[in-house]
Amino acid sequence: MVGPFEFATATRIVFGSGKIQSLASLAQPFGKRALVVTGAHPARAAKALASIPANYFSVPSEPTLALVREGVKAARDCDYLIGFGGGSAMDAAKAIAALTPNSGEPLDYLEVIGRGYLLEHAPLPFVMVPTTAGTGAEVTRNAVLGSPEHGLKASLRSPLLVARLALIDPDLTLETPPAVTASTGLDTLTQLIEPFVSSRANPFADLFCLEGLRLVPGALPKVFRDGGDSDARAEMAFSSLLSGMSLANAGLGIVHGFAGPLGGLLNAPHGALCAAVLPHGVQVNIRALRERLPDGEALIKYKQIAQLLTGDFNAEAEDTVTFISNFCRILGISSLRSHGLEPSAIPNLVIKVARASSTKANPIQLSAHELAEIAERAL
Repeated sequence: MVGPFEFATATRIVFGSGKIQSLASLAQPFGKRALVVTGAHPARAAKALASIPANYFSVPSEPTLALVREGVKAARDCDYLIGFGGGSAMDAAKAIAALTPNSGEPLDYLEVIGRGYLLEHAPLPFVMVPTTAGTGAEVTRNAVLGSPEHGLKASLRSPLLVARLALIDPDLTLETPPAVTASTGLDTLTQLIEPFVSSRANPFADLFCLEGLRLVPGALPKVFRDGGDSDARAEMAFSSLLSGMSLANAGLGIVHGFAGPLGGLLNAPHGALCAAVLPHGVQVNIRALRERLPDGEALIKYKQIAQLLTGDFNAEAEDTVTFISNFCRILGISSLRSHGLEPSAIPNLVIKVARASSTKANPIQLSAHELAEIAERAL
């Protein structure tokens, strides 16, 4: 039987090569002037959006509470926002759009480290334009922000935090460097696996996960070797979109449960941290399911994942781990130690992972010992 579920995503999704040319006309209903929130090099966005009256606000790295506070000041004279860039720029744009018409400050609305208040007023209209194929942030309903004083990253989350328009032009990803292509692509893979096996999985989101899992094994190595492969770039951009819709409606799991606290501890991109943890989180999950929930749906789904990733109809759940481990090796993924994690930090890390919002949707509750094992394997 098909159980009850809800599904929400961007009001409008426009996908295709060259679609960036239509953004000015598509965004016209949202107002006269935009605040364009972009990455460390705003000149690229200014060139692509030259026909749109706009102010520019640069996000040089992953967004922090302090940066978002500055962004709210920059947005005061603008009618709407455009997030143009990777996950950091899009998350910053969403947070600024949410906070500009609302009272208080970012911590009032943040999960885990904040007060978790609901937004009093709808965000300013915002448009999402991804330039990497990874986070799916163009269609998610949260913004991940770092708080250096807490040593943690947490989400500002709201059902109101939905883009009026998500424009995905795969051509914007053609110049992504190989290392970024690999880490963001593995973030996409993680975001297709975790919602599929999540305790909040639903049959509608499953459809998106399955299609993405079918595409990524072939497309990601191609774009890693040849960034100019436009067909493979389009498949990865589409897979990233699918992953964002999936996670926004079915949750994540233990890999992202690690990625949030790790992002607060280490100076490393989100995708690189997910990639470092992914094979080990999957391995411990599958073993725990075998031991404690052998007849559960999640174990069956891990077997489906293995079959899709390997192309082998006889593959078992554990073959997922072998495939991902080899995939990470081919794509040159670094360990957590190479990003600065020391063994002495693991006990405190485990405490934070256990409290993370993503951990709550993991298909099985893992013990502190199992969480520590994942961290130690990822070193």
